Amino acid sequence: MLLLALNCGSATVKYKLFDCAERPPRLVTGGKVETSTRYSEAIARIVAGLPARPDAVAHRVVHGGSRFEAPVLLEPEVEAEIRRLVPLAPLHNAPALEGIDAARRLGVPMIAVFDTAFHAALPERAWRYALPASLPAEVRRYGFHGLSHQYLAERYSELTGSKQAAIVTLHLGSGCSAAAIRGGVSVDTSMGMTPLEGLVMGTRAGDLDPGAILYLLRSGTSLEAMEQMLHHEAGLQGLAGMSDMRALLARSDPQARTAVEVFCYRIRKYVGAYLAALGGAEAVVFSGGIGENSPEIRRGVAEGLECFGLVLDSERNRAGPDAGRISTDGARLHAWAIRTDEEVLIARLAVERLEDRSPTLRRPKHDE
Repeated sequence: MLLLALNCGSATVKYKLFDCAERPPRLVTGGKVETSTRYSEAIARIVAGLPARPDAVAHRVVHGGSRFEAPVLLEPEVEAEIRRLVPLAPLHNAPALEGIDAARRLGVPMIAVFDTAFHAALPERAWRYALPASLPAEVRRYGFHGLSHQYLAERYSELTGSKQAAIVTLHLGSGCSAAAIRGGVSVDTSMGMTPLEGLVMGTRAGDLDPGAILYLLRSGTSLEAMEQMLHHEAGLQGLAGMSDMRALLARSDPQARTAVEVFCYRIRKYVGAYLAALGGAEAVVFSGGIGENSPEIRRGVAEGLECFGLVLDSERNRAGPDAGRISTDGARLHAWAIRTDEEVLIARLAVERLEDRSPTLRRPKHDE
């Protein structure tokens, strides 16, 4: 069976075609197409360039709320729920819906695979906000980048043979998140009800005192301007006027240095907290566009974690994912750089759902 995995973003559509008769699925072709928000045209170009027509399509959907804890076949009520969640992930769910609509003309089964699903087993202490119980049930922490964190946990297990490892995974790109994982199960993660919470990102501030938002709103900032700032004008962009980490590292001015320092410092805070929450861990895993490609950022994060026994090997760190393990042989806490592959996981999970082998309930929770 040929399966097309689609990842619709705000300006691009990433795609990979897999031969799922093989295990793991074998990549046939893939790429990225600019959209200019014209998803129908972009997907038409993608399909026209494929070597064969797919038998099924799997869509990455960022926010599945509390209802979708596993991949599901795309039916009208599923699409309606994804649409209802657009306000919680406007940069992600809206493009996914447009991609779903554009791919419908293929006339093949379609599956939604959710980024939130991997975090569905978070213990209550991790997902609950300290807010009145009278608020809507959807006001809670969900977590995102689940496909990447799950892939990293599984890949780490394959590379090391450690099946019940406690690790901290870092997906660092234009969006950034950390996850504490024990035995392949997410027990905490940095993003919350929306992808705005947690680490500093390209254009998102991450953790922010809600009092600051209230102050700005009372001072005359409109809700629309606030949303624009939080999604597009904060983070590295707000600190230094640009969101590209490579460009920031090439600069030597105070604003760029501060942006990089804040970025690494926030990551160290989360890693330290998660190491404590896990009661210790085997490794910290770096991934994502920045995590895989920037030895400077990996070094900047690790330099504050020597007290936990993390010591990078400078040569391995420069090699990045090609080295795999980038810590010294004698480090008590190891560091790895692993290339993430969300699409191959999307393909595998979608095939399991089509074959009716995917779970329909939450993963077993760790003891409270």
